[in-house]
Amino acid sequence: MRIIEVTDFQDPALDVYARLTEAQLHQSPGKLFIAESPKVIARALDAGCVPVSVLAERENLKGEAAQVIEACGDVPVYTGENALLAKLTGYKLTRGLLCAMHRPPVRTLEEVLQDARRVAVLEDVVNPTNLGAIFRSAAALGMDAVVLTTGCSDPLYRRSARVSMGTVFQVPWGYLEQPIGYLRELGFRTAAMALKEDTYSIDAPELAKQERLAIVLGTEGEGLKDATIAQCDYTVKIPMYHGVDSLNVAAASAVAFWELRKR
Repeated sequence: MRIIEVTDFQDPALDVYARLTEAQLHQSPGKLFIAESPKVIARALDAGCVPVSVLAERENLKGEAAQVIEACGDVPVYTGENALLAKLTGYKLTRGLLCAMHRPPVRTLEEVLQDARRVAVLEDVVNPTNLGAIFRSAAALGMDAVVLTTGCSDPLYRRSARVSMGTVFQVPWGYLEQPIGYLRELGFRTAAMALKEDTYSIDAPELAKQERLAIVLGTEGEGLKDATIAQCDYTVKIPMYHGVDSLNVAAASAVAFWELRKR
């Protein structure tokens, strides 16, 4: 490991951790992102992501993260005390480890869905924490892929990837740039999760028997657009009790994925 003590906060090599926004990292010539925590970095490496450098709290050089750091190969490993690195980045490092990596190429929608039977479709989900939680549920509960509209948060944002526990590197994902009806051309029936009166219950047999089903979830505040719901084959609602009218989109996704998972 090429260990480098952090002594100069203005070192240009530290810009990726200290001064560039995630959008700027994405737009940089190297198309970078920041992976946080040993598990997330390990899953990114397993997926073929190429590391550029590591920022590690000193105690992690020989602690739980040592094996992951070694797996990053001959890249610079910048290190310092916990408080110093928190001051550099502006936040406390989760498990004391960050890694700047090159972004993997985005797969086409057709590639992502080629062999999929159950997929999650996210319309304009902008909160990185919600997005990461949905990916984690998708991985755990049998979704084959996640499809995002271009209004969604980036799955490779640091918080999204961390909350997902690195499953953004395991569950195939891609972007839907066409209307939702395009999924029908790829062989999918679509189920819009929406708070409407004339709906199917989440446990309706008609849904479970579909060979290929896309579960469509909307943005945190307004839910799905009316035009999107109108293009879907089914409108689906989760039964509620005690006067509760809705669930957070991440919680709703977990319920829907469990009920509609592959049989």
